[in-house]
Amino acid sequence: MSSNNWCQRVLLAVRHYSRISPPRPVSVPVIRVTNNIAHLDSPKEGPKSRQLMSLPPFPDHPLPGKNSESVPGKPNRVTAISWVKYYFDEIWDSVIQSHFNKGLVYMEDQIFDRYSVEKKVQTKHMTKIKPNEVMSAGSKIHVPVSIAETRISKRYDTIPSGTLYPNADEIEYLQRLVKYKDSAIIVLNKPPKLPVKGNLPVHNSMDALAAAALSYDNDEGPKLVHRLDRETSGLLLMGRTKESVSYLQWLFSDINKAQSSCQVWNDACKATYQRYWALVIGCPKEREGLISAPLSKVLLNDGKTERVMLANQSGLEASQEALTEYRVLGPTINGCSWIELRPITYRKHQLRVHCSEALGTPIVGDYKYGWYVHRRWKQMPRVDTEPTTGKPYKLRWPGGLDVQKGSVLSKVPLLHLHCRELVLPNIAKFLHVLNQNSEELHPSQSAKPDLLRFVASMPSHMKISWNLMSSYLV
Repeated sequence: MSSNNWCQRVLLAVRHYSRISPPRPVSVPVIRVTNNIAHLDSPKEGPKSRQLMSLPPFPDHPLPGKNSESVPGKPNRVTAISWVKYYFDEIWDSVIQSHFNKGLVYMEDQIFDRYSVEKKVQTKHMTKIKPNEVMSAGSKIHVPVSIAETRISKRYDTIPSGTLYPNADEIEYLQRLVKYKDSAIIVLNKPPKLPVKGNLPVHNSMDALAAAALSYDNDEGPKLVHRLDRETSGLLLMGRTKESVSYLQWLFSDINKAQSSCQVWNDACKATYQRYWALVIGCPKEREGLISAPLSKVLLNDGKTERVMLANQSGLEASQEALTEYRVLGPTINGCSWIELRPITYRKHQLRVHCSEALGTPIVGDYKYGWYVHRRWKQMPRVDTEPTTGKPYKLRWPGGLDVQKGSVLSKVPLLHLHCRELVLPNIAKFLHVLNQNSEELHPSQSAKPDLLRFVASMPSHMKISWNLMSSYLV
């Protein structure tokens, strides 16, 4: 056989494909074995669409904690990657940069066509953006859920022992909780199951341990400015001096008492806020709103237990005004929803009672105010559809994690309430002005930021619930 004939046969045996349009994939049935019986079945579906989470619209005012200096004659410019890094303060910069490099960050465009104008419906269109894209007021960025999934710490959620005088290990553990420290305040990321204010039977409370372990160079330890419940986690503010404690306590109780002749301080006080993240059973009827429901305290039949409840409209009993802003962060998955809470007043158990009684959606793990709902709550996974694509969600099980440690799939989940964000005045900058009752700042202090912003990562059981539910912000 000649070499030319052999080459022709080889060329005929090879199947050539067009470089412009590749062949369509053929769905070949696969063999599956069920109960020792083999049968033909269709192949598994490909990977589902990536679930996105959206950041809040870009504000038209300077960001808290950021220097507002700009080039004369030119407006302030904030890039897309700077806005994402600012919002996810606890996420590593390398993780955010890798999402931009892979083209996974999108900008939402509102498209109005003839049909949407007649039906008064806006069509969302996503376009990939670069890290140096300049943000404008109202712009909305969408990123994958994976950007919010950080490594879960394997350390303990509570202090190793319950002694009044902490040892070296406990002091090192408490100092690891400190997120910020200056001459006036200390900010900690409080773990759950740790009481803040100690009574006689409670010795390992945060105030007692902080006084012994977080005094640093001061003669006295820091004092509490506000409180968090024992089971609540998140940012806890403590003052290091008597002046800072008094001013900050006024800020959280009666803002009028914190006012002074310095207008910059007054503006900073008005910008103070806290934001909590909570996982609730069910979903509020309205996606966002303001809860205005006064609270009152009652004593149960045992004569010892105190309970907070919504006040009656009759006005015969003593009550306190309570205001809370809320916003639903994502869809309802497995019967639960993530919501964001911003208290305007600071009452005892205000967020827990407003979620349970005002919204009708108690917080997961809140057995004091949501016991009956927890008894009826079925934790069995069920199929929920994604509102953007209509495809079913898929619960993701992270490898190497124990889902029984207080997460949403645990038989007895822990309280899913976390103080995530805190913005407050830079009290160390204004102390001299407040003590002297002056109106002007010292030139050496004017360069410091007026506001301080802190973001605390969620505890391990809430991180596991977040990963399992694959929730995303809207």
